[in-house]
Amino acid sequence: MRGLAGKKVVVTGGTSGIGEATTRRFRDEGCEVVVLARRPGEGVIQCDVGDRSQVEAAFERIGDLDVLIANAGTSYRHDAIDITEEHWREVLATNLDGAFWCAQAAARRMLAGRGGSVLFTASTNALVGYRHYADYNASKAGLVALTRSLALEWAPKVRVNAVCPGYVLTPMQEAEYTQEMLDQVNARIPMGRHATPEELAGLFAYLASDEAAYFTGS
Repeated sequence: MRGLAGKKVVVTGGTSGIGEATTRRFRDEGCEVVVLARRPGEGVIQCDVGDRSQVEAAFERIGDLDVLIANAGTSYRHDAIDITEEHWREVLATNLDGAFWCAQAAARRMLAGRGGSVLFTASTNALVGYRHYADYNASKAGLVALTRSLALEWAPKVRVNAVCPGYVLTPMQEAEYTQEMLDQVNARIPMGRHATPEELAGLFAYLASDEAAYFTGS
């Protein structure tokens, strides 16, 4: 992608699924990639993004950056009537609070420097009703509203966009769905299958690149 080589990129939740594939893609594009994740690993700063103090400490270590991909997320498959306060707080803290704390920390540096791009991993669940994931859906809908608001506040120096995947075959998806459930979903998808994490990584690469220099608030 034009203009990506040499950029400094931060990916949250970059050790699994979409985040891991996105980390690989940006490194292939010649970027320096720093991963924020709860689990340790090469090039990883351990950080619970739902904890603002941990986020601030992580970004102090990172310094200036060009691209943030706020991807860290969690979900539980449960009926809305059974959602506990613990699960509600965990899902919102990771998916919405964490995305904002990271975006805020990144934008402070981008606005004071050479600008940049902030990308959120939202979901089609943010756009339509969906059973068994009320807390997750609410968090992702919040990201869509946040995208539009931050794009207005931080333009023209920082572009803010959200990717809204449908079904993606990630470890988190495989942990929550049986093979029979996956087959039923695939039967309803025009392409006949889930997306791969690598296909989402390609979209993130495009949106962060100079090819998408006029994209913001989308």
